[in-house]
Amino acid sequence: MTTKKSSSSHLQNVRNLGIIAHIDAGKTTLTERILYYTQKIHRMGEVHEGTATMDFPPEEQERGITIASAFTSCRWQDKNINIIDTPGHVDFTVEVDRALRVLDGAVAVFCAVGGVEPQSETVWRQSTRYHIPKLAFINKMDRPGADFEAVLEAMRNKLNAVPLPVQVPLGQGEEFRAVLDVISGQKLMFENQSLGRSIERLDLDSDEEKQAATWRSILLETLADHDDGIMEDFLEGRDIPPERLLAVIRQTTLDLKAVPVLAGAALKNIGIQPLMDAICEFLPSPWDVPQVQGLDPRTQKSKAFEAQSKAPLSALVFKVSMETGRKLVFLRIYSGRIKAGETVFNSAQGVRERVARLFTVHARHREKLEQAETGEIVAAAGMKDARTGDTLCSEDDPILLEKISDYVPVISLALEPRNSQEEDKLTHALDKMLQEDPTLFFERDSETDQIIVSGMGELHLDVVLHRMRREHGVDFRAGNPQVVHQETVSEKAEAHGEYARELGEDFHYGWVQVQVEPRARGRGNRISLEVDYENWSRDWLDAVYEGVEDALQAGALQGFPVTDVHIRVRKMQSARGADSIGFRLAAVQAVKQALTQAGPVMLEPIMYLEIHTPADFVGDCVNLLGSKSARVENMFDSRGQKIIHSLAPLRRMFGFSTDLRSATQGRAGFTMKFHSFDTISV
Repeated sequence: MTTKKSSSSHLQNVRNLGIIAHIDAGKTTLTERILYYTQKIHRMGEVHEGTATMDFPPEEQERGITIASAFTSCRWQDKNINIIDTPGHVDFTVEVDRALRVLDGAVAVFCAVGGVEPQSETVWRQSTRYHIPKLAFINKMDRPGADFEAVLEAMRNKLNAVPLPVQVPLGQGEEFRAVLDVISGQKLMFENQSLGRSIERLDLDSDEEKQAATWRSILLETLADHDDGIMEDFLEGRDIPPERLLAVIRQTTLDLKAVPVLAGAALKNIGIQPLMDAICEFLPSPWDVPQVQGLDPRTQKSKAFEAQSKAPLSALVFKVSMETGRKLVFLRIYSGRIKAGETVFNSAQGVRERVARLFTVHARHREKLEQAETGEIVAAAGMKDARTGDTLCSEDDPILLEKISDYVPVISLALEPRNSQEEDKLTHALDKMLQEDPTLFFERDSETDQIIVSGMGELHLDVVLHRMRREHGVDFRAGNPQVVHQETVSEKAEAHGEYARELGEDFHYGWVQVQVEPRARGRGNRISLEVDYENWSRDWLDAVYEGVEDALQAGALQGFPVTDVHIRVRKMQSARGADSIGFRLAAVQAVKQALTQAGPVMLEPIMYLEIHTPADFVGDCVNLLGSKSARVENMFDSRGQKIIHSLAPLRRMFGFSTDLRSATQGRAGFTMKFHSFDTISV
């Protein structure tokens, strides 16, 4: 029988990882250095110059931020490393979520000055939801105000993480000069003239030895909580060889019990190679992570394939990109293999797809592949129907993997083409954009006939409009951004609907009674069919259920989607002409009437704000928040600054960045992210 190790030994040398962080923590700069030291590129680009390899779209070069996750691969030691550089801006959180869904490990980058910032918390929680082992890299140790220990403490308090300091800075801010390897007890110096390529491993002086002893003790005490052997040796004062420490740290990381922490300054080329070593040493290969679980679409029973190329195919589409009008589909292969030119089965849509060509991708550049194996992340061309979240598999042995999470848009705007010819171009461009961006929505307003585009934030929509003009040459007018609302109910109500009407030559009948009641905020909708299943056909019950779902698409106040309600179908009555159409339309009537009687209320997007400001401007910030109908939730000190947490309705936050700069002489900064749909009373 083939052993686990020999059957998939090539997987042991693969690392699929993402670089995740808050905006401006230095993710792309770090990735640029990784590519340089692995000889994937021969000149380092810079974000602030618009020359970073991974920020290749014009929108990213202009803004100096990552908007779309970019993929590359490189080789370090004997490992093949696939890297996804993810966005840090909250408007593009779904890009992070899609990347994390297919990754085995992650490097979380923290700014040594800013610490654990709001978007850091968001992406950390996303990675935790997918059970992803992580390393932490504390970047910008050369900046004034850098505080390594404060970031460790923030990781414990804000992220509930257990940091393992395996490499720590020697000096901070302007005094930052080297990195201390806690495991080997050596000082690592990075030579400026070679752009950090040349590293000296030096012995420690007496003061540095004291620091090393302190940090080694912290590391061993933390590991002792998770490994009995380390605890016994530590208490007995026995020396623990580096090889054993590395093995225990790796296992603790894979078990999600702790996070190895390293330090450096990517812009100054300090600490990158040790981070690469740690990626190879501590993060999992595709063979080290649990098998991905799915369903058999024929039986709806749980199903999984072993992570090896001889197993049946299972692959997940995690990103779709439209390049020069052609569709490029990004895949993570969990089992089996795909060959260029073969036909695979899309189990999410029940269609066959032809994989015309396969590529490995480095930012904007592609290299053709004949076939792709288990554990690889590749791009495929030629598939017409594939969408984000679809599963590709064998039609003879199908599997359906869990879909990628859906996101609710919070902001919309109206688009008006200049003429009828431009209208066709506009809808065509939007169709293309929707294929690659599952967080973008558009519909036509039945009253004004305007095209309404909805997305995750102002920046998201701004980028979409910019791309449509640049890539598709569309000429249109855009209205001011409008907030997307939802509706719910505040009371319990009961109503019935009766449909008895001729449609064409056929008579249709249905009678349905429902009860509607509110659910806790954020719980979503629930539909219960509380009738005797034996007395009704499956088709009629399905029709009632679909009718209830239809009715919840538009509420009683202004026609916004209804959420957080429980609909109970209490009674059904039959008569001559009763059929699926009659019951479906009767259910729609019943729900609409019940919603009207149940105290309907509007819900709006509520945003979470974190403001960092000097103490002198706290009063100005609080006054500004009050003028925006915001509610201050918390206020505290952090390294000489005041931090203000608040909740505010999105409809009042347009232009807030400009207002805050004016109120604080440009000295305050803020981050904002979606919190919930709710009513707010301030």
